[in-house]
Amino acid sequence: MRHNSRLLVTFAALLVPALSGSSSDYLSAKRKFDMIEKEQVKAGSHVLLTPGELNAYVAQEVTTVAPDGVRSPKLELGTGSASASALIDFAKVRRAQGKPPGWLMSKLLSGERPVNVSARIDSGAGRATVHVQRVEISGIAIEGGMLDFLIRNYLLPVYPNAKVEKPFDLGHRIERLDVKPAAVGVVIGR
Repeated sequence: MRHNSRLLVTFAALLVPALSGSSSDYLSAKRKFDMIEKEQVKAGSHVLLTPGELNAYVAQEVTTVAPDGVRSPKLELGTGSASASALIDFAKVRRAQGKPPGWLMSKLLSGERPVNVSARIDSGAGRATVHVQRVEISGIAIEGGMLDFLIRNYLLPVYPNAKVEKPFDLGHRIERLDVKPAAVGVVIGR
């Protein structure tokens, strides 16, 4: 019994910093986003968002926006690119949106699937464009013409506000996003 108590205390000591780090990363990202949105950042400043901050923010926000059907979201940064992954049950997501799929689509979409999305991000002059390069669902890669077809005929009709392959304003005096493996630099213009 004594050995189990020590093991539990050791495990708790390791777990608490991990949990608080995630919480502090979320709060740090939220504070930075709030400052940018309220335009409280000086012109010419660079606001750095680390992968830890972005992942903590995404994890919190996904559970708020899509509590059913999306689990374990993760973001990885590259040079001018980003990859996102999650476990998604598309039928649950549709039901949570108040649009339950029909019987056949329910059978096809039900069940949690690993989803990975890779995109290139271009930005400058206060605008950005997200170029989706590859989507992988349950290990099956979708690229090129088939990916374009799915974006046009599934993603955009379901999410008409999605900005894919179209430039959009960054707003809040953001000049550009410098996406690198170590962090995203949000460059505030004048």
